[in-house]
Amino acid sequence: MSRMHVKRALTIVLVGGALAAWLAGAATSNRALPDPIVTRPAPIDARGEDLANEIARLHERLRPSATPRTPGRNLFTFRAAAAPTAPALPAPPRPAIVEAPPLPRPTELALKLTGMAEDPGPDGPVRVAFLSGEGQLYMVKEGDEIAGRYRVAKIAADVVELVNIADNTTRRLAMKP
Repeated sequence: MSRMHVKRALTIVLVGGALAAWLAGAATSNRALPDPIVTRPAPIDARGEDLANEIARLHERLRPSATPRTPGRNLFTFRAAAAPTAPALPAPPRPAIVEAPPLPRPTELALKLTGMAEDPGPDGPVRVAFLSGEGQLYMVKEGDEIAGRYRVAKIAADVVELVNIADNTTRRLAMKP
């Protein structure tokens, strides 16, 4: 029986060794790796680099290295002005401004009534007006402010009344057919 155990152990060792050799061979390759491909920069890339160097050199030339000397003559005049013979009289004093000029009135927003809507409410219909202007679309109800300049006073069936907050003037926008 002892011989049987030796054969069995030897068979297990040989099969295990063969299996280990097979797995090791599968995990590694014996193929040679190809040489890496070396790409040379295209001629246009070299020209671009030369151009960038030339631009940097020209930028350096634009910076002055020395301050210019004051010229003896003005290159922008044809001849020198004659020296005045008589002393110049001082200008008469200007009168003081008594009133401040009026402040410019801000321009009105170019608003246009583009639509109306009604929602049912507990006290009757609640109207919503759609106003467009200055690249914006405003959806407003009574009491709302528009661009910090107007307050919606009333929304009727086809007219919206706006009150200018600054001077309390009323502006009406009607629906165009």
